[in-house]
Amino acid sequence: MHQLGSAGMYFVTASTLHQAHHFKGKERLAVLHRGVLKVAANFGWRLEAWAVFSNHYHFVAQSPELEDNAKSLGRMLSSLHEKTAKWVNRLDRIPGRQVWFNFRETTLTYEKSYLARLNYTHQNAVKHGLVSVANQYPWCSARWFERTARPAQIETIYRLKVDRLTVPDNFEVSLDW
Repeated sequence: MHQLGSAGMYFVTASTLHQAHHFKGKERLAVLHRGVLKVAANFGWRLEAWAVFSNHYHFVAQSPELEDNAKSLGRMLSSLHEKTAKWVNRLDRIPGRQVWFNFRETTLTYEKSYLARLNYTHQNAVKHGLVSVANQYPWCSARWFERTARPAQIETIYRLKVDRLTVPDNFEVSLDW
């Protein structure tokens, strides 16, 4: 049974309320992207894959080594969501609007499940029809992964099928990025 308090590798998906496209456009996506990377680093989470969109994001991350649990995940996402909501509400001149809805996290305990979710996250922009090749989408980790991983790692991960994964990802994304 999964317990959020257990240390390890996690797959996280978060979405905006009513799947609203609050982060539509290059500037907003860039801010959310930087926010995900910065807040994860500040909380000691090691991101291994990420993809950021106008109304949701996914990431695969290792919980902090120095913690004996992963309870900081909720605090980390609360910090990210609070900061990005205030920023986008200031831009839209709608103070106090609820921007974020919820997040789901899954502990990854099997290697194939972990590798498949890495591939899923890297390929998510392709799945949503935003690009034809994952490394063309600027707000995901595919380009970084392809630059830093060994060719055998890239081949292994990109070869994994993701069609049997149970990931709630019926988001209609904005093509305006």
